[in-house]
Amino acid sequence: MGQKTRIWIYSNLQSDVKEISISNILIQSLLVLIFVTFVCMIFAGYKYVKLKNILSNNKGLSKIVTEQKDEIKIQREQIQIFANEINNLKKQVVKLSDFGNKVRVIANIKKINGSSTGIFGIGSIDNKDINPNIPLEQKHNSLMQEMHKQISQIDAITKKETSNFTQILKLLEKKRNLLASTPSIRPARGGWITSRFGYRKSPFTGKKEFHAGLDIANRIGTKIIATANGKISYAQRKKIIGKMIVIDHGHGIVTKYGHLNKILIKKGDKVKRGDIIAFMGNTGISTGPHLHYEIKINGVSVNPEKYIY
Repeated sequence: MGQKTRIWIYSNLQSDVKEISISNILIQSLLVLIFVTFVCMIFAGYKYVKLKNILSNNKGLSKIVTEQKDEIKIQREQIQIFANEINNLKKQVVKLSDFGNKVRVIANIKKINGSSTGIFGIGSIDNKDINPNIPLEQKHNSLMQEMHKQISQIDAITKKETSNFTQILKLLEKKRNLLASTPSIRPARGGWITSRFGYRKSPFTGKKEFHAGLDIANRIGTKIIATANGKISYAQRKKIIGKMIVIDHGHGIVTKYGHLNKILIKKGDKVKRGDIIAFMGNTGISTGPHLHYEIKINGVSVNPEKYIY
C-alpha cells in the first residue's frame, strides 16, 4: 500500500480529534492539477490578450483598407474626369487647328513645306475619344496608358500648331506692314484731277508725252498727306518739279509729291498714312497750283488712281 498523509482536525466545540488520511499520490495529483489549471489560466489569459490585440489591429487594418478603397475610388473618379478633360482638350486643339487653316485661307498664306494637312493620322492625335466609362471596381491601368499616350500626342501637336501659328503671325505682320506701306488714299482732299497717268499732250510743248503721275489741282495751302507709312528719303527743291517730297515705303514702293508750297518734314523722318507732310503750291515749272503725285513700284511708275480706295 502507498504512503498516506494524516491530517488531524481539532474542534473547540468537541473534545475529540478527527484524523483524516489522504494518499500521497492523491495529494500529488491535486497539486499537479492545480498547477496545470494555473498554467492553463495564464495561457488562456495570454491568448485572450493577444486575440484582443489582434481583433483591435484587424479593426484598424479594416478601417485603413476601407479608407484606401475609398481613396482608390476617388482617384479613379478623378482619372475618369481627367480623361473627359483630355477629350475636351483634344476638341479644342482640333478647333484651333481648323481656325489656323481658315486664317491661312483668308490671308492667302501657304503652309510650310512638309507640314501635314491635319492633326489626325500617323504621328498626330488619335481621332478616337478616350472611353472613361470603366466600373470603379476595375483597374484603370489601360485607361491611364491611353491617357498618357494621347497627352503625349496632344503635346506634340500643340508644339506643331504653335510653330504654325508663329509662322501665321509673322506672315500676317508682314502683310500688315505691306498693307500699311501700300498707298491707299488720296494725297490731297478735295480739288479735281487735271491730268491723269499715261500719255498726254504737253501743256508746254504741245507734243505727246508720257505723264508718270496724277495731277490734282486745288488752292495753294491745301494740305498734302502721306498716302502710306514710310520714311522721308527726299525733301527739298528740284528745278522742274519744284519743292518735292519722296517717301520710301519699303517693299520697293516709293511715292513722290511735287510742286509743293511748303514742306513740313525733313529727310529721315518717319511718317504714317494720313500725316500732313506739306502744303499744295505752284513751285517749279507749273501751269497753276496743283500736286503732282507719283507711285513707283520697284522703279516702275504705276497708275496712282489704282491705289486710291
